[in-house]
Amino acid sequence: MSLLQRMTDFSFLPDYLPYFTNGLLCTLLISFLSVMAAILPALALALMRLSKSKVLRGISGAYIEVFRATPILVQLYIIYFGPFNAITLPSYKLFGFIDTSILIPGFIALALNSAAYVAESFRAGILAVDKGQTEAARSLGLTQAQTMRYVVLPQAIKNIIPTLANELITMVKETSVIGYLGVQELMWGTRTTVGATFLPLSPYIFAAAIYFCINYPASKAVEALERRMRRGDK
Repeated sequence: MSLLQRMTDFSFLPDYLPYFTNGLLCTLLISFLSVMAAILPALALALMRLSKSKVLRGISGAYIEVFRATPILVQLYIIYFGPFNAITLPSYKLFGFIDTSILIPGFIALALNSAAYVAESFRAGILAVDKGQTEAARSLGLTQAQTMRYVVLPQAIKNIIPTLANELITMVKETSVIGYLGVQELMWGTRTTVGATFLPLSPYIFAAAIYFCINYPASKAVEALERRMRRGDK
């Protein structure tokens, strides 16, 4: 069989398409939940990083550097075989095929990893707010906490929204690692199909096409959002 034939042999689809559709549903669900769950820890880390306390800055900095400097697969295994090895989680089939006992550790690992990256985006967004805004708010009698809550954060979040959208796009691809725990996401379905059909190439090409059809339009939408927000600033 030639290379072109191996690349275009999609005879597996009638029997194995549910692996891809179910995997896609699982991938999108975990991606969205992981990024949403990362927002509050990321905001806390960013505020700690900007704190005057050396202890808080040190804790936040250490967390961010560790999670950004180590592979996500290693983090996944440490979390799954570490803390969650001593915890018995309820096993429930979400949507009939997603086992919550292995979904939860994978989801938490992705959220903790995402928080390290989103925290830096929050910090950059906060620092991007003009210092005159803070000085004006403090001169009006607002406390530091009130200034951050009512003046700085609303403007910072506007700057961060495109970054969060980009993080969501990135997470769609990074969810592939939790398939190694047995979570039936898109790459798990692809590897299962390859093992059952002995087709080493076309299932991966089909999976790549699915990822592309999700991420390319999403990235263009984020670019349009960024241009729209820049026009609003002008």
